[in-house]
Amino acid sequence: MIYQRIGSVWWSSPGRVTCKLYKTKIVNNFNLQQIPERTVRPRTYGLTMINDKGLSANEAQNLLSAAYPYVDIVKLAFGTSFVTPDLHDKIKIYQSAGVPVYFGGLLFEAFVIRNQFADYVRLLSAYSIPYIEVSDGSINISHEEKCGYIEKLSKYGVVLSEVGSKDKDREHITPPYQWIQLMKSELEAGATYIVAEARETGTVGLYRNSGEVREGLVQEILTKIPAEKIIWEAPQKDQQLYFLTLIGANANLGNINPSEVIALESMRIGLRGDSFHLFLGKE
Repeated sequence: MIYQRIGSVWWSSPGRVTCKLYKTKIVNNFNLQQIPERTVRPRTYGLTMINDKGLSANEAQNLLSAAYPYVDIVKLAFGTSFVTPDLHDKIKIYQSAGVPVYFGGLLFEAFVIRNQFADYVRLLSAYSIPYIEVSDGSINISHEEKCGYIEKLSKYGVVLSEVGSKDKDREHITPPYQWIQLMKSELEAGATYIVAEARETGTVGLYRNSGEVREGLVQEILTKIPAEKIIWEAPQKDQQLYFLTLIGANANLGNINPSEVIALESMRIGLRGDSFHLFLGKE
């Protein structure tokens, strides 16, 4: 399919609109004081990572129309990209708007367990995917092997390495010092960001079965790993609020539902009931 920019929109060869060109600046519709400063796109921190579990191409375009200044990265969740109709068109919509897209780590694992790593690398090239998630939540590989994949894939793009996916409350708990060791070694292997795991439910990894944050774990991690290098998966509102309170408006947050992007941005700057007092009187 051939894409051509005409005026302020992208057109595909059949003649339909594919992707508008969107304003990159933060939108402040009113003059309101004591609003915390937010980083702007393209951000390196203060990221919002969206969890796309099967949006259509039209829905992806609508998401950007409504929330483009606040969408930094889009994850095509778990294996949804394998069965998503018009996958190339949807990826092109995100990419044409300057929004990086990546396949969920489970797809990486699905290729690895089938001895198709070389096919996975070719897939990244075929779809021009510059962000790459490496995880081991569903497969059993040594940490040395995982770091080997990180090192190899870092030559092809920005690696996001997932840590904590095997932790589940009352079943398997990795102590904080081991989380820190894993994070350090994966950053040294070539990961640009560490994704602190929660899955789409927000009940594993960083969280207890109830969704409550493992606060001691998080706070100990932050004594050794810069907050700017960690994307905290936080699908639940209370989890998002925890990290905004602890780190500030520019905490990196992931696994955000597309319908919650504007609500999250409001919370980031103290314009939601839960965060109303966070930034008042701090100028």
